[in-house]
Amino acid sequence: MNDSGSASTRLSKNERRAEAREKARQLRAEQQKRERRNRWLLQGGVALAALAIIAVIALVLVNSVRPAGPGPRNMASDGIKIGEGLVAFTTPALSPEATPVESEPNPAGVVDIQIFIDYLCPICAEFEEVNGPIIRTLVESGAATVEYRPIAILINRSAGSQYSLRSANAAACVANYNPDSFFDVNEALFSIQREEGTVGPDDAELLATVRSAGATAPQIEQCIIDRTFKSWVQAATDRATNGPLAIRGAEIDSIAGTPTVLVNGQVFEYRYPFEAGEFQQFVLQAAGDEYSTNPSPSPTPSPTP
Repeated sequence: MNDSGSASTRLSKNERRAEAREKARQLRAEQQKRERRNRWLLQGGVALAALAIIAVIALVLVNSVRPAGPGPRNMASDGIKIGEGLVAFTTPALSPEATPVESEPNPAGVVDIQIFIDYLCPICAEFEEVNGPIIRTLVESGAATVEYRPIAILINRSAGSQYSLRSANAAACVANYNPDSFFDVNEALFSIQREEGTVGPDDAELLATVRSAGATAPQIEQCIIDRTFKSWVQAATDRATNGPLAIRGAEIDSIAGTPTVLVNGQVFEYRYPFEAGEFQQFVLQAAGDEYSTNPSPSPTPSPTP
């Protein structure tokens, strides 16, 4: 009995050991499966990440070598010229390799105002606030034309949002699709200006702003989102800061900053802060004797029938 019980006990222990070994084998097998699966997932993830990185690099390279597109219509001089009734002068779009051309000269007695602006430039905004109303009066009446030249010299001063570039592109979109709204859009863009060093308005706010100012062409939305005229803005900025300028009779070859304002080719050497009436007086002086005797320019009246 004792020998038989001992054999039974030994058999039971052997069975338990065998069962334990089988379970251990199964656990090892499952663990190996998990490890192989994890290695596959890890390798697959690394491969996908590598493909994503390659795709991003390829996109950057493609964008960097992408040929520059044509400039906006109505800005053949690198600026948009606005005349009586705030109506823009029309010009064809320049091809990327073309040289900007001077706008047609004004009729005798009509003052030529040229303004280089950056929509992130706070002094530009103050110039617009102080002198915008007199410029509107002069241009609307036909006593002057104004040629706005948006550029992007403060591209790195909006916390990475490139507002200087994006807003100039938005202005070019308006010049291309809704040129007669440009005067009001220019004023509106300064109204949403943020402080330098902070994030600028996003594309949605840019679009809402230009639309509220009358630029409602449906193509403008995609033009702003795609930054269609980015290459042109960069090229126009380089031309403005390095010269030559496509401005008839300009006494300077390039600009050093914004705002830069010329009247009949003469540079307005402003004092800061701006004083109301100072720019108007400069316009009168630059216009010559004709405007010196008529300090409140008005359009020539139509002859009485």
